[in-house]
Amino acid sequence: MTEADQSAVTSGGRDTQAPEAEGADSAGYEEGVTDLLAALAYGELSAFDRLAEDAREAPTLTGRAALASMAAAEMGHFRLLQDKLSERGVAVEDAMRPFVAPFDAFNASTAPHSWLESLVKAYVGDGLAADFYREVANWLDPEIRELVLTVLSDTGHSAFAEREVSAACAEDDSLRDRLTLWGRRLLGEAVTQAQWVVAERDSLSELIIRGSGDLAGIGSLMRRLQNNQNKRMSRLGLG
Repeated sequence: MTEADQSAVTSGGRDTQAPEAEGADSAGYEEGVTDLLAALAYGELSAFDRLAEDAREAPTLTGRAALASMAAAEMGHFRLLQDKLSERGVAVEDAMRPFVAPFDAFNASTAPHSWLESLVKAYVGDGLAADFYREVANWLDPEIRELVLTVLSDTGHSAFAEREVSAACAEDDSLRDRLTLWGRRLLGEAVTQAQWVVAERDSLSELIIRGSGDLAGIGSLMRRLQNNQNKRMSRLGLG
């Protein structure tokens, strides 16, 4: 995630202080945090797999090396989440299990057909997820918030994707049109998947409702996510 994305999400939250006095020690809060960390962990593991595959398909050795380095960083983030879940008495494999099927289904239904489509998918999908998790981090206790923000730190993929996609589109208008449609489809699919996951996990729903305050707060959250995605597409040259 770029610095512009980080600023937009952080400043857009309803309250940057965690609701510690509103039940940070409650079972519901703790379950919600565990689910959040588990979803992040499987997301990081999936990102490692995807970046490693993208590295093998890179058209240049420079691109291959860059993506391989990013993949290694994602695995480092996964280890941090694994350690935190272990501290909480939860095995990472058990915690991630509920998220495997929906995440894998999303990846299967949005399988890219080219290297550039892979870059756009990671940029759009990971960007939306990072925006969402950063919003939720505003409502967590300081220790968990810091961990979430650490694992969401940009590995360099955002700038890499912007550079590669923008350069390719500048030379081919038809490619720009195809990737624009691809990006819009990815956004719709990602939002649908996120809504399904939250609806299936009561603890996550409770965490989000508590943090956003009410349905109006959730509506504001969704508008901020959409606005950030529009800006992100523009930076790719696909606005």
